[in-house]
Formats: sequence, structure tokens, C-alpha cells
Amino acid sequence: MRESAAERHARLLDLVRERGTVRVAELAGLLGVSPVTARRDAEALASRGLLDRVHGQVSWPRAAPGAGPAGPGAAEGLVLGLLAPSATYYFAEVIRGAHEAAARAGARLVLRVSDYRPEEDRARVEGLLAAGAEGVLVAPGWRGPEDRLAYGDWLAGLPVPAVLLERRAEPGSPLDGLDRVASDHAHGVLLALRHLLGLGHATPLLVARGDSPTALAVRAGYAEALAVLGLERPRPVIDSVPAEADPEGFERAVRALHDAVRSGLASAALVHNDVDAIEIVQRLAPLGVRVPQDLALIAYDDEVAALADTPLTAVAPPKREVGRHATELLVERLTGGADEEAAGRHVSLLPRLRVRASCGAS
Repeated sequence: MRESAAERHARLLDLVRERGTVRVAELAGLLGVSPVTARRDAEALASRGLLDRVHGQVSWPRAAPGAGPAGPGAAEGLVLGLLAPSATYYFAEVIRGAHEAAARAGARLVLRVSDYRPEEDRARVEGLLAAGAEGVLVAPGWRGPEDRLAYGDWLAGLPVPAVLLERRAEPGSPLDGLDRVASDHAHGVLLALRHLLGLGHATPLLVARGDSPTALAVRAGYAEALAVLGLERPRPVIDSVPAEADPEGFERAVRALHDAVRSGLASAALVHNDVDAIEIVQRLAPLGVRVPQDLALIAYDDEVAALADTPLTAVAPPKREVGRHATELLVERLTGGADEEAAGRHVSLLPRLRVRASCGAS
């Protein structure tokens, strides 16, 4: 089976972590890939802050200045495992926050990437334990509720402390008793809708994918926000899909939004995620719908929203803080900072709204 980019990135990170510093010119041979691929991978990981790149070499990043609540050296010698569904886009910042918190505490962080294959999560966590992990941070590769039900309960039976990252368990399930740290996406959606309503727009539409826990949380948050604000749903959520994977499905989403604007049904929309939002704006322009003149638009994720031709206002989940808080909680469990009988914690961190030009801001 061909190795995915996520798996290759995880190997590269493991390699640099073990060696400390590696010349970019040596990476191709060590990874068994072309020089162009090795250089591109190194640049991508460095741009996310997961590696330091200077003078033709990459190094494991130094810890950020200042000590967190765990205190410097509190976990000296501890090995922490982290399972993430991806090492890029959204989860790059989660990983970075976890790495910084582990380094501040004197712990070593070992990363595995599932590439959104939940059926492999258990084996990858077992690999982390075999590598010496004394506690684990786990963001399962779930895509929908069926994955959570089919590939979740085993986590509650791990022999080491575990913290669930950016995921919510089925209420009442064994997994619901684990510590977890996650973004409050319902709050983020409410921020977006309140902002658009405050600008004088009628009920905003939602354009969203349905292929990840974040996308599903945004959809649920939209329904909750409408209820809180006393609004009626103007029409069903417009289903979005990745343009490269399903061009026809993506075009249907663009056309549905175009028709809603042209008919006067809507003048504002929230779009999950940044990439879809940027591509939708680009596709709407030749159809005669301009952002922000005809449509005020807010993206959800704030990974690349600021880089659009018209910088996009975006909801920014606290991704880095999620990684940091989860790691500090795990270190606290492992170092005796929390009593074994202490209540578990479900920590929700609030997203922020970053206002840019796509809603008419200067």
C-alpha cells in the first residue's frame, strides 16, 4: 500500500526528534523518497512550527519560553504518546501546542498519525505504548458518529492515563468517563451568526461538510445557535464536499449558495472549512456573486482564511491551546498533581472570531 503524506510526515518527525538535527539533503535517502518530496515535506512541517529549518537543515523545535502550570522539569523523563488523524492543517497546531507543553515539563512526546483510518487507531496507540508511552493523548480518526460507536470504547480500557483531544464521546458510554479537552464549536458558530446579524443580515446560511467530527459539531452548533437567537432555518444546510474529490458535488454546493443569494433568500453565510470557503468565493465571482458586496462570508477553522484574495473573517478554534491544556492535564495525572480519585475533567475551550474583509470590514 502506498504511503500517505501524513504517514511520511510522521516518519520525518520521528527521524528529526531522534537525531535532533538532520540536513535536508540527507532526508531523501533516510526516508526513501525523492529530494523534491523530502524538501517539500520539510518546508511544510517547518511552516507549521513542527520543525525549525535553518541553513539547509531541520531541527526539533525548541520549547517556547516560559513554563506552563506543570512547571519546568515536572515530568522529567516521562514519555507521552500522541495519536492524531493528521499532522497538517487543523491538527498541526494541536500537535505544536502539545509538543511545547511536553517540552516545558521535561517530557518526551512521541507522535503517531492515523490518516483518518479509525480502524487502525487501536494498533497505533498500542505502538505508542510499546514505544514507552506512559500516558496518551488521543484524537481518534473518526469521520462520523458510526466511527465513534464502532471504534471508541476500547480507549476506556487502556492501561495508562488517556486524554481525548478535540473529540466528544457518546454520552453515557465508557469513553465518556475519560478526561478530554476540546473546542466548543457551538460557541464558535454562535459568534459567527451574531456577528453577521449585527451587520444587518437576515438569517445566515450554513455551508458545511459532513465528513469529520468538527464538521458535524458545526452543523449541530448551527441548529443550537438558531434556537438561541430565536431564528428559523432559512433552508437546509448546504452540503459541501472537497472540490478535488467530488467536483460535481462541490459545484452543486456553489450553485445552491449562488441561487440563494440571487433570489434574495440570503446575504450571509458561514462556510466550513477555510479551503472550501476560498474555493467557493473563487467560483462565485464569475457567476456574478461578489464577497463581501453581495455575500458576507465567514469561514470556519482559520487555517488559511487570511490568505484569500479577500481575506476571510473566520472562526478560530483554540487548536494550540487544546494541545497544551490536554498535555498539562496528562502530565498532572502522571506526576501526582491530581489525586487518582480526583474527578475526571471535560474541558471546553472557546473559539474566537477574527474579523477581516469578507464581511465588509476595512
